[in-house]
Amino acid sequence: MVRLYALLAIGQLILAVVALISCLSAENDEIRALPRFAWVLIILFFPLVGSIAWFVAGRPVSPERPAAGGRPAGGPDRRPPLAPDDDPEFLRSLDEERSKRDRELLDSWERDLRRREEELRRRDSEPPREEDKPDV
Repeated sequence: MVRLYALLAIGQLILAVVALISCLSAENDEIRALPRFAWVLIILFFPLVGSIAWFVAGRPVSPERPAAGGRPAGGPDRRPPLAPDDDPEFLRSLDEERSKRDRELLDSWERDLRRREEELRRRDSEPPREEDKPDV
């Protein structure tokens, strides 16, 4: 019987430590129901009940798991920050910049090609000059 109590006491201590670490590492604006200071005191003074209460009522809701009511944590208007390569607006602006540069480069190449073609046409249409003829 003593071993069972010792095992339950160790389990309660581990649960309290995990709840305390979770409470202290949570962001201030994500903690529900009470302020962090109150949760820490509840977990320390009532380890079993406080730990269970923290995981049920105080712990931040993860974005994957919807809160009660089926809405994601933070409400419908709150959106998690996106990395630049995940942001569709950022990717669209990159595509626009890239296509604009590509169009400018293509226009430059086409102007250069037209200029060279004109030079070749002029050179072919002109009769050869005396100085351009080879010496025989």
